[in-house]
Amino acid sequence: MSHEEDVPEVQLFHGTVVHSTASSAADVLPEHVLVVRRGRVERLVPARQLSDQLQRLGGTAEDVVHLEADQLLLPGLVDAHIHPCQYPNAGLALDLPLLEWLQRYTFPLEARFRDEEFAAGVYETVVERTLRNGTTCASYFASIHRPATERLADICRRRGQRALVGKTCMDMNSPADYCENTDESLQETAAFVAGQLRRRCSLVRPSITPRFAITCSERLLNGLGKIANQHQLHVQTHLNETLPEKALVAKLFPAAHSYTDVYQRAGLLGPRTVLAHCLHHDEGELQIMANSGAGVAHCANSNNSLRSGLCDVRKLHEAGVSVGLGTDMSGGYHPSVLDSVRATLHTSNVHAIHRDDYEALTFRDAFRMATLEGARALGLDDIIGNFEPGKQFDAVVAHVGHEESNVDLLTPHSHDELLQKFVYLGDSRDICAVYVAGRQVVSNPTQEWSKSGGA
Repeated sequence: MSHEEDVPEVQLFHGTVVHSTASSAADVLPEHVLVVRRGRVERLVPARQLSDQLQRLGGTAEDVVHLEADQLLLPGLVDAHIHPCQYPNAGLALDLPLLEWLQRYTFPLEARFRDEEFAAGVYETVVERTLRNGTTCASYFASIHRPATERLADICRRRGQRALVGKTCMDMNSPADYCENTDESLQETAAFVAGQLRRRCSLVRPSITPRFAITCSERLLNGLGKIANQHQLHVQTHLNETLPEKALVAKLFPAAHSYTDVYQRAGLLGPRTVLAHCLHHDEGELQIMANSGAGVAHCANSNNSLRSGLCDVRKLHEAGVSVGLGTDMSGGYHPSVLDSVRATLHTSNVHAIHRDDYEALTFRDAFRMATLEGARALGLDDIIGNFEPGKQFDAVVAHVGHEESNVDLLTPHSHDELLQKFVYLGDSRDICAVYVAGRQVVSNPTQEWSKSGGA
């Protein structure tokens, strides 16, 4: 059965709805009804209109999900940067700096993905794990191997996870057993893109994926830029993660004015580009990013774990750059976007500790970055990110304080406080249902979630 065939004609969700809008980082709406038709949001109205909406749609009570008082309907979480081929290393070797960590641990693991069956086993686990953590959309940075990357895309389609999937490209400064020649990299990328476009699947899209400038020749970057522009594709790469990386790029590309200029010259920057990290840019680079419309994936856990630096999200926002959140597994040790939310707040607090004039991010700001702004950073905010009419219904039903929850509710709490509890304390145990484009793709076995009545 296809994803579309598994989507109900009509779904109505009655309870507390939370999402980000142009005017509010977290609009908390108790006693509302979200109307979903054929997997798309049709309208969001006060609960007093429930009967009228059912009558208008020709629906019945069976089409309504009544959330409990301590449940929240939220937009799906967006992971703007994740390396699924690094999952076996999650939690390992975080005492090393980036470039040494890559050579000693990461590249050897990724080289194993030449074994398609090994790759498929890891990717099945990653998609399962991230879905259970509420990730409805992920920007996946796979290995250099086309067959394994095609398996990842197939798994995402079958499991119903929205994804941008990229075959990583590397043709220099890489281990002998984990490196392509330039022509091979371009040909394999073109073949991967063609295969994915033939599938005509709006849920899973190919993404052009140069690892970073250190491992990509100028000819490779230029060729990838041409492929991206020919097909109007998404692009993902790393930028200014560490100072040693930035210095090496300057030596490798002396004609470029900056690290960011390397990508600009190759035609890789645009509104469908997401740049991971972006810690050590200068004002000129910041202006290039803003003018291009590229988004940033803020990978706070990874930045802290590998001691790469502290991203100033406020500065990016002031320049007009959209900033989503990336788990950056396994530089970041946790596959949950909620962990990235917390690391983002911690990093912002560190900035505020050292600067009296610095306004730290709030939990509402981080919630927006994990949902609507993450979608915008990926160039997908026209279809996901919140519950505006016309957008696809990617959603999470959160239930803090239930019997198996990590969250203890010992006193009464407002709905705004329940959201705070979920942001700071929630985990996969507090996610009782996940929807992508209207299809329920996760039902938490620890809770008795059903279509007719919540948990």
